[in-house]
Formats: sequence, C-alpha cells, structure tokens
Amino acid sequence: MIEPRVLLLPGWLNSDPDHWQSRWEALHGDQRVEQADWQWPRRGDWMARLDEVLQQDERPALLVAHSLGCQLVASWAAHSQHLARVRGALLVAPPDTEREDTPPQLHNWRPIRRPRLPFPALAVVSSDDPFCAPERGAQMAADWGAELLMLGPCGHINSASGLGDWPEGRALLQRLQATAAA
Repeated sequence: MIEPRVLLLPGWLNSDPDHWQSRWEALHGDQRVEQADWQWPRRGDWMARLDEVLQQDERPALLVAHSLGCQLVASWAAHSQHLARVRGALLVAPPDTEREDTPPQLHNWRPIRRPRLPFPALAVVSSDDPFCAPERGAQMAADWGAELLMLGPCGHINSASGLGDWPEGRALLQRLQATAAA
C-alpha cells in the first residue's frame, strides 16, 4: 500500500514557527498547503487550493487541519470531486465561525458546513478554546461523523498552548492512519 502524504491545513493567519504544525513540517517533512490570502480567507479560494494540491501528487493524503483548516476540510468535502484522494483527517480545534464575535474576515465561512465526512476523521477539542465552546465542537464532530477527543484546558491548541512538537497529536495521526488503512 502506498504511504499517504501528510498535508497541513493551517487556520486563519497561518501557523507561526512555534506552532505544532510548523514543527511537524520541519520534523516530519509534512507539506503545508499555502494559501494566497491568510488575512482575508475566502472559503472558495481555500477549497480550490486544496483541490489543486491534492491533484499535484497521485499519493493519497492525510489532512491535518487546525482551526479554520477544519472548516476548510468540511467545506471542501461537501463539494470536491477528489474525495478519494483523502484517507482521513485530523481536525484540531475547529472554530465556531457562527459566533457573534467572529471577526469580519471570517464571515464568509458561514454557515458551517456539516455533512458527514466521507473518510475517517478525528476531532480534537479543548475544554477552554476561546474560539469554540466545547459543546459546539462536539456537535461539529458529531455532524461530521468524526470521533471526538475532548482535551482538558488547552486553549486553542496552538503555539500559545505550549505543546511544543505535540507528540500526543502525532500519535493521534498515526492512529488515524491505521484506522484509515484498515
């Protein structure tokens, strides 16, 4: 079986150098999906970019999404013709873009796409994420058909959370890969 590549899908404003996604890119050679506009992310543009990257390589992919990247996976999966290229998705800290205090740059990510994902997924939600109440994160995971892992207080599960290389997250990715291969 062909080993899947790992595509990193950062959220709004990209992942900074101390973010676990950036560390995984350096440590493991994972590929970051670069977006043309990190400041004012347009859902359709981000979806088209993901499609483009998936078509550049015949190997299947595991998607590793953080924050708005989770909303990208859900939106992309609802519209793409290239679903067979994805083996699974690790969805970390999905934000609630339907909240009243959502920045105007993210309003075009409403409504949240909620169809069941056509591949195995694991959603990781923090109990004190400032951008998503745990109940809303759990509901998104349920709608997407994703297994839910509720962490304790880890904030937005980003560089400010002090996770470093986040080996626990890498173990979750390996578990997802094993599930997707079964």
